[in-house]
Amino acid sequence: MTTSTPTPRYTVAVIGGTGPQGKGLGYRFARHGHDIVLGSRAAEKAETVATEVSERLAGLAGAGTARGAANTDAIAAADVVLLAVPYDGHDELVASLASALAGKTVISCVNPLAFDKRGAHGRVINGGEGSAAESAAEIAPEATVVGAFHNVAAPALWGEDDFLDEDVIVVGDSLEGKQVAIDLAASVTGRPGIDGGKLRLARVLEPFTAVLISINRKYKTHSGIRVTGV
Repeated sequence: MTTSTPTPRYTVAVIGGTGPQGKGLGYRFARHGHDIVLGSRAAEKAETVATEVSERLAGLAGAGTARGAANTDAIAAADVVLLAVPYDGHDELVASLASALAGKTVISCVNPLAFDKRGAHGRVINGGEGSAAESAAEIAPEATVVGAFHNVAAPALWGEDDFLDEDVIVVGDSLEGKQVAIDLAASVTGRPGIDGGKLRLARVLEPFTAVLISINRKYKTHSGIRVTGV
């Protein structure tokens, strides 16, 4: 079932937009009416991927636009910024963009994961008292940082289904910031995101992705999360 409540049309800068998660989420946002600017350190790389996304959008009624740009230019052109970068180098990248992120709503879907012979597992951030989303909020204090889209599988995002049969859980300390991510979630699942509480709960959502990776390997699928009773 799709949501019938109109949502604002956003321009979203996707930092890490050339990677599978960023490209997939950007495609979903644009497929359902938002405009996206895929960001990369190299504008040419971002433009190439944006062309690929635009080709997927061709002929879809009501679709938004996709273009590529260097990271700072992408942020300047956007209302909302999605951080979809690997955790390695995350803090340094956010620090380099902190002034550009000031005043923006920033959605982090970064998952600090590690892999060993036993499989995927979550990294321990700040002695268990932190997360990638909280690190971004500390490094870029003038931005409004929320966490969302941690548990959505990249292959499913790039698939042909109109919407994914799962929920997006959103965490943050700003109701206004969370509402932006809740709105954008409807582009992915066909229904608003679920308010999951304060930003510190990103400490639960980020490593939980390792559980889904283990499920996917066991059952050869792209699993997601459904929230019942709301």
